[in-house]
Amino acid sequence: MKVAVIGAGGFVGQRVTQLLLASSDVSAVHAIDRVEMPRMPNVTTFQGNFSDAEIISRGLDGVSSVIFLAAVLGGAAEDNYPLARQVNIDATLDLIDYLRASAPQTRFVNASTVAAYGDPLPAVVNDATPLAPQMVYGAQKVMIEVLLSNFARREWLDAVSLRPAGVMARDGVNPALKTAFMSRLFYAVARGEDITLPVSEDSTTWMASRDTVASNFVEAALCPEIGARRAFTLPALRVRFAELVAALRRRFPDSGSTVRYDPDPQIVALFGSHPPLVTETADALGFSRDADVDALVSRAFE
Repeated sequence: MKVAVIGAGGFVGQRVTQLLLASSDVSAVHAIDRVEMPRMPNVTTFQGNFSDAEIISRGLDGVSSVIFLAAVLGGAAEDNYPLARQVNIDATLDLIDYLRASAPQTRFVNASTVAAYGDPLPAVVNDATPLAPQMVYGAQKVMIEVLLSNFARREWLDAVSLRPAGVMARDGVNPALKTAFMSRLFYAVARGEDITLPVSEDSTTWMASRDTVASNFVEAALCPEIGARRAFTLPALRVRFAELVAALRRRFPDSGSTVRYDPDPQIVALFGSHPPLVTETADALGFSRDADVDALVSRAFE
């Protein structure tokens, strides 16, 4: 099987590519991204924008599955709506229409987001929770989810949308992302640097390690049957920030980092008030999760 990864140069995309190469079911990977990517055996790289018709024609030639990770994320989408519209909607629709016309049997695994859910959240979030995104990024991802679910029902494209939670932990994360403070916390404690968080000790959020999220995207690309529900949330831990800081201190007992809290009501509402999360569809399909917060921390630094 040949698999294409669009956004292969990104934080999750690099790990997805590595896991695909480790699978006995995958013979080759087509890696597509606008950034330069490392050369690897059995990986053909296509450097350019996925809106480029030639890049897509060559990059998707002969593939059985496409893992689509490219997007303008979070705060960057808020700050530059024209670019977010161009990438997250217009170019994405063109890509979907290309596959529908040329290879409708292709498994198309779309990266959506838990930002699809609204505020206030119910006491428990599950796959039946109504979507009511507050941010431009979340709204654009929901639009694509709805389209792809419709296409799957019509058998126009074998598509599925996965909603990962906060993926931990990228070093040097773009500060334009409103969730950047989460990854910065990991590396501040690791390096003994002080940090002030825009949430409280008791604020709760959903997190998953990069390895767990990447393995679930690979699973969705390779598994023979997905089922009727074609948009669902991936397993994640519900973590209190005080609990996360304690786990980081266990991992780095000699760290001299001081962690302070200065809650920002908007940030707390968006990323620090998450209720229990039930991921029944993903669990039934056998998708993986981090065992606990210590395992998440450990995997974040592997």
